[in-house]
Amino acid sequence: MATLIFDIETVGDPWESFDEATKHHLTKWIEQTSHSDEEKESLLGRLKAELGFSPLTGSVVALGMFDLERSLGAVYFVDEANENFTEGDFTFKARTEEELLADFWEGAQSYDTFVTFNGRAFDVPFLLHRSVTYGLRPTAELLRRRYLTQQTMPYHIDLQDELTFYGAMARRPSLHMFCRAYGIESPKQEVSGEDVAELFRQKKFRDIARYNARDVVATTKLYEKWRTLLAPTTFLNTIDF
Repeated sequence: MATLIFDIETVGDPWESFDEATKHHLTKWIEQTSHSDEEKESLLGRLKAELGFSPLTGSVVALGMFDLERSLGAVYFVDEANENFTEGDFTFKARTEEELLADFWEGAQSYDTFVTFNGRAFDVPFLLHRSVTYGLRPTAELLRRRYLTQQTMPYHIDLQDELTFYGAMARRPSLHMFCRAYGIESPKQEVSGEDVAELFRQKKFRDIARYNARDVVATTKLYEKWRTLLAPTTFLNTIDF
């Protein structure tokens, strides 16, 4: 069994980089729904802040991974200085977005189990679309089947799916909330995902990379809790720890 836990950080493209047709498509609902100039400005500000949530208007600036069996981590991150560094169990490698995507898919071929938090709804679709942008073909089918009991290798365990029992819970708690409930140190203390765009603007690329690594560490500990106490026996019987 070779298990890879991964997580991404993203930022939106600069507003001025969009053509007029794209700006119109993104803002037409604001024109239709806002009742004042103040409301329009507020909604436009929110829209610009959320451009990083879509692979059509944003890009990947950090991709963190942890090899569970080898206890080794890596973060590929966009850094204009192009400087690598190492801290603890993680090696931080400066890459362009294209390079980090290519490196991820190259390494993905070595794993039969992938673990994410909200990866089916966010991380994996984002990676797939951004890979197409560069003409990169994914090497692992990570969205093949949603339900774990119906999956075959490579498995993709989305912990948000598993821990909310595929929508049985009325709410979909965040990674921070599950960490808090389970006694795991949350990565969202000094920095959260909402801060990434501003950190990128300030060129604090290492801060983004370190935050990404903390996300991966928390997801790893959450996975270990789930695997020990909640994982279906049908899944446990098919893997070799």
